[in-house]
Amino acid sequence: MPDFGKVENTLFVPMAGRIYTGENFPNILYDEKALSLKEKLPPGLSEQGEQGQYPLIASASRSANMDRFIRDFLTRKSQGIIVQLGCGLETTFYRNDDGHTRWYEVDLPDVIDYRRKLLPEPERDIYLAEDAFSDDWIKKIRADAQDAPLLITAGGLFHYFPEERILGLLRMLQRYGDMEIIFDAVNKNGIAMMRKKYMKEVGHADAEMFFYVDNAQKLAANAGDHIRVLSEEPYYRHIPKQGLKPSTRISMGVSDYLGMVKMIHLGMG
Repeated sequence: MPDFGKVENTLFVPMAGRIYTGENFPNILYDEKALSLKEKLPPGLSEQGEQGQYPLIASASRSANMDRFIRDFLTRKSQGIIVQLGCGLETTFYRNDDGHTRWYEVDLPDVIDYRRKLLPEPERDIYLAEDAFSDDWIKKIRADAQDAPLLITAGGLFHYFPEERILGLLRMLQRYGDMEIIFDAVNKNGIAMMRKKYMKEVGHADAEMFFYVDNAQKLAANAGDHIRVLSEEPYYRHIPKQGLKPSTRISMGVSDYLGMVKMIHLGMG
């Protein structure tokens, strides 16, 4: 396994969650591709061990939420294109491919190299070894598809960067036409909890977290005049709770009640 940096190394967290739910709670998320990779991943990755159920469900819930937004987008915009920023080892394409949509996966070169070994580039799923916060990747996509509507996903990415980096990305994207972006975010209380507990439980206490959103409308206003909030919803609103441990259900309910984690959907262009 490559010697990744602190942020890149977190790419194994969502994979562990997808494997766990696929084996135990397929009603939340069943990811056949992730399950097929289990034996090729670092030993012990998908064992619950010291990791509680809640962090694993939280990771899988992000994927389930992203799937819902992607399917809705492709229903509304059949000629749309999906772009995954900070794709890591996401297997979203395999769960949602409709047979004709083009996808682009964007991540740093060392991550893309490792991804290619585990997940060779499929037809219509193009890997771009680029910094998500530069404009190189969007220029390449717009050279291929000048006018196509885009849905950009940034699952589990923004937490690790200062707000000004996120605002800079959103301001830059507004110059490139019709697109939507969907990402998960925590509020101020949520990021304090993630720093204190969640990242320790998943074994990445050294990965610093900075970005939080208390109000999506305020974030959009700070990002520019051509961006609008399409939705801001509780993270676990659509996630089945049956069969989960009481402590996990309580944590999910408290999170939604206090807005500690949310899905934010923005439109621009």
